[in-house]
Amino acid sequence: MKIFYPRRCFKSFLDVKPSFLKSLGIKAVLVDLDNTIVRRDAAQFTPQAREWVMSLLSEGLKVAIISNNSRRRVGHLARQVGVPAVHRAVKPLSAPFKKALVLLGTKPGETALVGDQIFTDILGGNLAGLYTILVEPLPGKEFLGTRLINRPLEKLVLASIKKSRLEVKNGAGD
Repeated sequence: MKIFYPRRCFKSFLDVKPSFLKSLGIKAVLVDLDNTIVRRDAAQFTPQAREWVMSLLSEGLKVAIISNNSRRRVGHLARQVGVPAVHRAVKPLSAPFKKALVLLGTKPGETALVGDQIFTDILGGNLAGLYTILVEPLPGKEFLGTRLINRPLEKLVLASIKKSRLEVKNGAGD
């Protein structure tokens, strides 16, 4: 079950600060696109999302987008912030994560993944050996399969994560 567990959870991608990443020895960030840093139905980054990506870059972190969406959509958004991207990634397969690591010139142990889905982003990132960070999905339209299959199953995994972390906390005498 732990293969589905992220290393950290945050409410929003905006809460993932460059200083936190750098304190972990992270040198690069792979970021999912749809419903992680931009709404699935949006053609532009919000000013906050653009500023977040720029803050990572200005702090010396490398950034790439990794998305299951089309070349056209992913390329259009990646160009807006000047970062490389892997489109039609077919996450959680490992090949797109390896491709993104090659693009950035980093190793798995020094690369984080920020995503909103357990069965694509987190599972794929964990299989690739990345530091995985789960964020709550942005509101709005979702892919039909995500809404009907992934999100209900994710609730089960999230409940298990919360229970195991509570047990760990209680086991530590807290």
